[in-house]
Parts: sequence; structure tokens; C-alpha cells
Amino acid sequence: MAEYTTETITRTIRRWIIPATEPWGAPAEEISKAWGAAAGAYRQAHGLAEDAPLPGDALRFRTRDDKIVISFETEEPRP
Repeated sequence: MAEYTTETITRTIRRWIIPATEPWGAPAEEISKAWGAAAGAYRQAHGLAEDAPLPGDALRFRTRDDKIVISFETEEPRP
């Protein structure tokens, strides 16, 4: 008889997308607002206090064509 286990994982990706059109790019104010919203959502998703510091790799910043994307992922096992 085979002995093994199986699992199913649900991954959620949260993204905040800031337009960064040429020639001006993205305004710092909009990046700051999106960063704050993403940090708050990360804390909530991980059950952290509102003023808890985030791990250095909590949020990812990527460029996509004419956008800046801030994101994080969570995973949850499914029964």
C-alpha cells in the first residue's frame, strides 16, 4: 500500500497598481498612498498590529510597461 499525503493550496495575490506614464512617471504621493494601503493589508492578512514593522521582503515592487505594481501573496491550505 502506498503511503503519501496530498494538499491543495489556495494562493491569493494582492496588487496595488500605480500609473507611471511617460514622460513624468508616477507621482511620489500616489506611490506613498498605495504603499501605505498595501502595508496595511499585509498587516491585516497576517494578523499583525497596525503599527507593527513589516519584514523587509513583505512587499514586492515591480515595473510593468507604464505602471508600478506593489504586491504580496498569501497561501492557505484547503481541506
